[in-house]
Amino acid sequence: MTPLLQEALTLAPYAVAVAAGGSAVHFARSTARHRRAADAATRRATDAEQRAAAQGEEAQHLAGSRLPGLVYAMQHGAGDPTAFGALLHQALAGTDTGRAHQAVLEQVATALSEAATRSEGAARVAVQAATRSVQPLGYELQSAITKLLEAGHDDKTLELVQPIDHTASQMARRLQILGVLTGMWPGRQRDDVPLLDAVRGGISRIRDFPRVQVPPARPLYVAGRYVEPLVLLLAELLDNAARHSAPTTPVEVSFVETHNGVSVEIHDAGPGMTPEVLHEAQRRVSGRYPVEFTGLSNPAAFGLHGVGVLAGRYGFRVSLDIEHSRYGGTRAVVQVPRTMLAPPPDQEPQHTVHRPDTADPAPAAPAAQHHSPYPVADDGLPVRRRGAVTAPVQAAPDSEPPPPRAGHGLAAFAHGTRSAHHTTTPQEPTS
Repeated sequence: MTPLLQEALTLAPYAVAVAAGGSAVHFARSTARHRRAADAATRRATDAEQRAAAQGEEAQHLAGSRLPGLVYAMQHGAGDPTAFGALLHQALAGTDTGRAHQAVLEQVATALSEAATRSEGAARVAVQAATRSVQPLGYELQSAITKLLEAGHDDKTLELVQPIDHTASQMARRLQILGVLTGMWPGRQRDDVPLLDAVRGGISRIRDFPRVQVPPARPLYVAGRYVEPLVLLLAELLDNAARHSAPTTPVEVSFVETHNGVSVEIHDAGPGMTPEVLHEAQRRVSGRYPVEFTGLSNPAAFGLHGVGVLAGRYGFRVSLDIEHSRYGGTRAVVQVPRTMLAPPPDQEPQHTVHRPDTADPAPAAPAAQHHSPYPVADDGLPVRRRGAVTAPVQAAPDSEPPPPRAGHGLAAFAHGTRSAHHTTTPQEPTS
C-alpha cells in the first residue's frame, strides 16, 4: 500500500466527521430560523385575534354606550354631542376603526339635529297658528262682556257677568303667554302708567286676586312700550305665587327703589322649592336659554318660560329665592331698569276758590287743594304715595256770620287749620 493511499484512508473518517458536523450546523440554523418564523406567525395571529376582539368590543361600546349617550346629550343640551363618549380601547384612536366610529357619531348627530330642528319648527308653527286663531275670539269675548257691563243692567246680571269677564281675562293672559313663547308681540300698546297700576293690571288677570296685598303708590311711571310686557310678567309670577300657596295665606307685593331703577318683590307663603326645582325655575326665568316646545315637561308648564322670554326680550331681570321670603315660601324679584321708567305727567294747576268773606284770596287755596285726601288718577282710583298723607283740612264752623273785617276771618281760618292738624291723625291708605 502506497503511502498516499494509506494517508487517504487515515483522513477519511475525519472528512466524514467534518461533513456530518457541517450538516448538523446547517440543520440547526435552519431549525432555529423556522422556529423564529413560527413564533412570529403565532404573534401575528395573536395580535390579529386581539385586534378583532377589540374592534368587536368597540362596536358593542359604540352601540350600547356612545350612541345612547349622544342621543341623551342632544336631547338635554349637555355639552358637545359630537365629542360625547370616549373609545373603550385608546389604542384604536387614530386608526381606521376609530375614525369610522367618529364619523358614525357625527352623522347621527347631524341627523338628530336636523330632525329636532324640523320638529321644533313644526311645533312652534302649530302653537302659533292655534294662538292666532283663538286670541281674536278672546278679545271679542272681552269686548262683548265689557259692553254688557257698561250697559247698566241690574245688580244680579252684573254679579253673574263679572266672573265671566275675569275668566276671560285669564284665558287671554294664557293665550298671550303662548304667543310670546312663539315670538309674537304681547298684543297691546299702552300709554305711560303708574307702576302701581301696572301691578294692579297683573293682579286683575289671576284667579286668586283678593289675596294679593298691594303696596302704597310711588311717584313712578312705566314707559308705554314696557307696560303690557310688565303686566303680563307680573301676572304670571303672581299666579304662580297664589297657586303654590294655601288659599288662606296672603301674597304680598312691595316696591324697593334702587339706584338703577325699582324692584317689585312678590312674597308668598307656600312650601318653597327644593334646590333642584329652584335651580330649574331660576334657569327658566333668567331669559338666557331658548324655550323648546319639544322639550317641555308633561304636563307642559308655560308660565315661568314666558317670564324668561319676556325678561330676555325687554331687559327685565327676574330672580327667585327662598332665603329672603317674608313668609317662608318663595320670593320673586322683578328689577325694572330706570330706562324703562317715564317721568310723571305734568299736573294741571288747580283753580283757586275765593271765599266771599275774606279780603285776601290766598288763604282759600289750601282748602281748594284738599278737597280730596288723596290725588285721584284718570280712572277714578286714588293715587297712592309713600309716607303719611295729610288729612283734609276742616275749617272751623261758624255759629254766626263772620264780621266784615278781613283780619278776623283770616284768624278764624288759621285757627281752624291748626285745630284740624292737631286733632286729626294722618293715616296711610290701606290696601
